[in-house]
Amino acid sequence: MRVLLLCLLIWALVPGWAGEQRLPLFEGAPPVSVRRVDLNPHDPAQRRVGALTYLGGITLASRSPAFGGYSSLYVTGDRFTLLSDGGNILRFRMGADWRPQGWRFDNLPAGPSIGWMKSDRDSESLAVDPRTGQLWVGFENFNQIWRYAPDFARAEGHVAPRAMENWPGNGGAESMARMPDGRFVVISEVAEVERRLWRGGEASRRDSRQGLIFPGDPLNGHVRRFAYRVSPHFDVADAAALPDGSLVVVERRFRLPYHFSNRIMLVPAAHIVPGRVAHGRLLVELDSPLIHDNFEGVAVTREAGETILWLVSDDNQSIWQHSYLLKFRLDPEAAAR
Repeated sequence: MRVLLLCLLIWALVPGWAGEQRLPLFEGAPPVSVRRVDLNPHDPAQRRVGALTYLGGITLASRSPAFGGYSSLYVTGDRFTLLSDGGNILRFRMGADWRPQGWRFDNLPAGPSIGWMKSDRDSESLAVDPRTGQLWVGFENFNQIWRYAPDFARAEGHVAPRAMENWPGNGGAESMARMPDGRFVVISEVAEVERRLWRGGEASRRDSRQGLIFPGDPLNGHVRRFAYRVSPHFDVADAAALPDGSLVVVERRFRLPYHFSNRIMLVPAAHIVPGRVAHGRLLVELDSPLIHDNFEGVAVTREAGETILWLVSDDNQSIWQHSYLLKFRLDPEAAAR
């Protein structure tokens, strides 16, 4: 009885654990609600914006604490894979009717550290080899790249490139793209090019971002550097390769009190070379009155000879934001202007 009373006294008087809570994981199959959305809520008929044509979109929602936070995606045919910044994986199939089906909910089988905290699974970028099905994930905080077997069946290895070791913990490999020739391109969210390597002025250097080019699998170690010139007041959110070797880069801006906007940039293939400062050309800006949010993921597909861009937003699991999945067609003539 004395031991029991002592335990009750300790439980009542000693403060509880005040550290970070356990990373939410998918357990079972939570219900998901889906709703169609317009490009311009004030003008549902609007389809054209910049060099893109809006083909439709949905918002996804669920009460599961593991749902949301989607920072990257992969699309092949009617199959969608969304990866959150907490290592949670959402898969489904969706056709022209915009009705997802065949929901699958999983968690990364391994990653940096033990996986107890969200920071252990801060998965921000995703690249896929369409031939083998292998997947590469870029993690912030640890500045690592992990490779997984097809369908995320298991982890196959990882690397912490020396070129990324000084990238900010919350500004690391936000974007990663596998190029058509097998190279991998990684761009830091906020890490500026070092002063000793920058040939321009200090103001322009603050708009630079460190970029890496891997000639093949990043786990093989070899890497070359380049720089990406981001739009003033924006940061890099994701990137995806086009069939011609050029790069689509999603840039993101946050403004107080609570406002996100994005720019979609096109970087010519000739700029993606070691030692160069790559400049993008604006394709579209998503801001009021158009639909806008914290878009962090982009994927490129082809349909009937046309280039399709898919965008997914990270809702930060906030009631003020949404998990949008949008589809656009790239107008090659407008993009070339």
